[in-house]
Amino acid sequence: MNKTSLNFTRGALLLISAVALQAASPWSARVRATYLETVDKSDAFTALGIKFGENAVAVNDKFIPEIDVDYAFTDTWSAELVLTIPQTQDVTLAGVGKLGTFKHLPPTLLAKYRANAGGSIRPYVGAGLNFTLIWGGNLSVAGVPLALDNFSVGLAAQGGVDIKLDERWTMNFDVKRAALRTDVKAGGATLTEARLDPWLFSAGVSYAF
Repeated sequence: MNKTSLNFTRGALLLISAVALQAASPWSARVRATYLETVDKSDAFTALGIKFGENAVAVNDKFIPEIDVDYAFTDTWSAELVLTIPQTQDVTLAGVGKLGTFKHLPPTLLAKYRANAGGSIRPYVGAGLNFTLIWGGNLSVAGVPLALDNFSVGLAAQGGVDIKLDERWTMNFDVKRAALRTDVKAGGATLTEARLDPWLFSAGVSYAF
């Protein structure tokens, strides 16, 4: 191959590589199995002439499906939208038992930094906001209806690791913590604030488009 042909080949390969890099999609999607564990903190309060101590209000822990969408700005920085399907949770009160249920949908948007650029094992950290919609409350105590806030907005943080399986598929392990709080009300008066602030422990796979 003469020098002109060699230079042309090199140039063509560089052009093809540049086009391929530009064509690579920044989008990826992830599915996870997630265990939601609430911390169940609340202030002491009095209702129906009974004094209830701190942390008397509790919400059940459960496995939930998680679906995430990730957009990579660079090889190290990305934005992740964490989604699930509407969830129903049980609420109990110490010494009384089950108060009823409520529904929630907690989308979370995080900015994420991944270390070890180009490596097959990529630890990461992220931070952002959780916005939880709350509805469908069916709560009462001794026949007295209870109400919750309609939504909660709070900070969220995450840490985890991506393990590359091939050019498209990645295994993932992740833990997140979100601030999720609501007042518990009876007759318009606030009885206590339920600070759920869940931990979310997850494992799943992602696919890069």
